[in-house]
Amino acid sequence: MPRRDTATVRPARHDDADALWPLARDFATSFQPRRDAFDVALPALLGRDDTLLAVVPEPATDVPLGYLLASTHLTFLANGPVCWVEEVMVDPAHRGRGLGAALMDHAERWAVSRGAAYVSLASRRAGPFYEALGYDGSATFYRRTVPSAKRSVAP
Repeated sequence: MPRRDTATVRPARHDDADALWPLARDFATSFQPRRDAFDVALPALLGRDDTLLAVVPEPATDVPLGYLLASTHLTFLANGPVCWVEEVMVDPAHRGRGLGAALMDHAERWAVSRGAAYVSLASRRAGPFYEALGYDGSATFYRRTVPSAKRSVAP
């Protein structure tokens, strides 16, 4: 695996929307993302102090080739905050270059800066990637979609 510090990671910006949308759209397997919801969510996420939305850009063009979405929240069990990585996506044509590892390293450093006790995530397809980064499988992930007349982006 390439070194984790070879790629540049920067905060996502509003003007990254057109490059991020196809990555976010193609990340989903259980839901059908909609561009209108994405366009509402992006500025809301960028405005949150407890949320990290980072990108790894192509050096020559600054166009994002991948992104990571994470947040911190308080817990009882860890005696304070923890970090949850919700989404990590790298364009398939650019995988294997250390971009995902750089995003995860950035998230870990952000989690430390926020006082998080640990970083966690769920993955069905990328277990070997996370294990190579030193992550341990520790639980089974359960999810239940709840009925909603209209899904919205709420803070």
